[in-house]
Amino acid sequence: MTEATIFDMVGGESTFRQLVDAFYARVEQDEVLRPMFPADLEPGKRYQFLFLMQYFGGPALYAAERGHPRLRMRHHSFPIDREARERWLGHMLDAIDAVGILEPARAQMRAYFERASAFMINVDIGRSQVEQS
Repeated sequence: MTEATIFDMVGGESTFRQLVDAFYARVEQDEVLRPMFPADLEPGKRYQFLFLMQYFGGPALYAAERGHPRLRMRHHSFPIDREARERWLGHMLDAIDAVGILEPARAQMRAYFERASAFMINVDIGRSQVEQS
């Protein structure tokens, strides 16, 4: 017997679509994050949807379409500091709650997003503020 994936536990594709929609609705209203995203959010929403489904045990559609995720490389051109990370993470955690993802999937997803978002920081605000003074 195989263990259920998070993808299965949360209800599959429709739940991940709702999660991405809830997350992006928050990003659209965020004065710090919104300028980091392109005018047309639809391609990013699609890629995030495909990636999250795959990462959490669903079909490997992201890999088939885009190859290896290479998250840091794909986000390197965006200045991601601690504030941007906290805002991004907050919106994602709020989206998880808005969609109604239940335990144990909720805790596992939250832990992943906390780790992954910290890994994406590529600007050290503390150092740049000191250099400017």
